[in-house]
Amino acid sequence: MNNNTFVVIMAGGIGSRFWPISRVNYPKQFHDVLGTGESMIQTTVKRFRKVCPPENVYVVTHRDYAALVREHLPELSENQILQEPIGRNTAPCIAYACYKIAKKNPHANIVIAPSDHVILREDAFISCVHEGLQATATANILVTLGIKPTRPDTGYGYIQFLPDSEHVLKKVKTFTEKPSLEIAQMFIDSGEFVWNAGIFIWNAQTILQAFREYLSDMAETFEEGKAAFDTDKEEAFINKAYSHCRNISIDYGLMEKANNVYVILGDFGWSDLGTWNSLYSLSEKSSEGNVIDGNVLLYDVHNCIVKTPQNQLVVLQGLENFIVAEHDNVLMVCRREDEQKVKDFVSDAKAIKGQNYI
Repeated sequence: MNNNTFVVIMAGGIGSRFWPISRVNYPKQFHDVLGTGESMIQTTVKRFRKVCPPENVYVVTHRDYAALVREHLPELSENQILQEPIGRNTAPCIAYACYKIAKKNPHANIVIAPSDHVILREDAFISCVHEGLQATATANILVTLGIKPTRPDTGYGYIQFLPDSEHVLKKVKTFTEKPSLEIAQMFIDSGEFVWNAGIFIWNAQTILQAFREYLSDMAETFEEGKAAFDTDKEEAFINKAYSHCRNISIDYGLMEKANNVYVILGDFGWSDLGTWNSLYSLSEKSSEGNVIDGNVLLYDVHNCIVKTPQNQLVVLQGLENFIVAEHDNVLMVCRREDEQKVKDFVSDAKAIKGQNYI
């Protein structure tokens, strides 16, 4: 196993589209959403045991979740848990990790991955990752993994690539964020687009140079304080650095602007598990088309997803295509076709009922 390979797991998100299971004080990545006996972050870290040494895995999370990371991943040292003082999207998160790793090992080859994605065919995924690492070890390129689309999904970003049948790496032409259904169908029909999985591979020097070119203010901030990494001054520096960082994604701030971006086309049973319908599509269903996780009695219920506590009985009658989800002090009943309204429910719950319900 290559000691120059590092993995960064991004675990600071709240996952509000999975409310009320995913909450501010206990977000999705710390839940056993699929009923496997492991939280999503535990499954993610285990997946990368085939990629790098365990001491080369870093988790970036919000400071409020550091205790949860320690609880779920007790094998990590304190130095492997990077604590953000405030959420500033993925660009500062990635800058923090990459500048810290580059100081430790200037020859580092780095994989960036979310903590809460589902990958059903792990061997195929690991193969794609190794192909990317092999490429970035010797070339100054930024690699992302693209998922071969199975439907015109409007909830994902899309990557357009230049067709090249001879090479695994395809040159990226454009990025498009969450298109309309009509445009998404056009993308599928063209055969030149893949879903953006938000998984990246690059070497340390290439990504630092990209920050200098496309996010120069952020690069200047982190370069000024790089001497603080792995010292008792790191926390104070990061507090100051994040107060200067823009709230911006790595896609918008850097990847969409760079001219050395390549994509590897993947087909490994991926889902960002960002919504209730994505969980429904992945889960085993009853003969009535229901996905059930709870202590329930169902009467004339079809094509529903139900996730409720085991310590109380839930009786449902006459529902079709609904989400029924209960966690802690919130019960949500919502038509599956309206799942995009969940974010509105969260916003209204906070504004009208208070912080305790989000």
